[in-house]
Amino acid sequence: MSQSTGFNIEDLINASPLNGGGAAQEPKVEQLLGTLRRLQQGQRALEEEIKEIKSVSESLQKELTALQTEAYQLEGIQKEKEELCRKLEFQCEESEQDLSRQLNHNKKSEELLQQYRCEIQEFKLKQRKMRMKFENQLHQLIEQHKNLYSVFTPERLPDEIESAENTKRQLLSAEQMKLTQLHHLNEELEEMKKLKQPVAIAAESQQE
Repeated sequence: MSQSTGFNIEDLINASPLNGGGAAQEPKVEQLLGTLRRLQQGQRALEEEIKEIKSVSESLQKELTALQTEAYQLEGIQKEKEELCRKLEFQCEESEQDLSRQLNHNKKSEELLQQYRCEIQEFKLKQRKMRMKFENQLHQLIEQHKNLYSVFTPERLPDEIESAENTKRQLLSAEQMKLTQLHHLNEELEEMKKLKQPVAIAAESQQE
């Protein structure tokens, strides 16, 4: 630093008078003033360097503080992410368990629905057979009444007709009862379909 200002320690030694040497040449005033100016310039340069160092130090300190603050914030964010990740893993496990339960329930519902379908088909078949039997009986009854018309007297004919009508009403009542049972089974089947739809939709949403 002293070389940049043109000042050397040897100059100061040479400019100082020697102790006990009265014959040494005393430095001139101009030389002393020049040395003083160089010293002042060196001092100002040192002061500028000190200011610059302080400025850089302050900047570095601010940057360090900012980095520490950012690191603290990142640590907080990391903890939040880890907590969120744990919650999502727990929710995922619960969702998988719910899906498994829904699939099992869906399987049981499908089996029960298939059972109801078989029962309904069997009931329809029985109902068809009963209807055909009823129609045959009714046809036979009509034929019998046609044949009996020539046998029985007109006085007994109303009683025979009433008896035939009673038989017809009984057969119609039996048929109506079977139709009512069939209607109830159809309603139960529709209820099972409605219960199955939300489960299937939830399973499809979970797979997506």
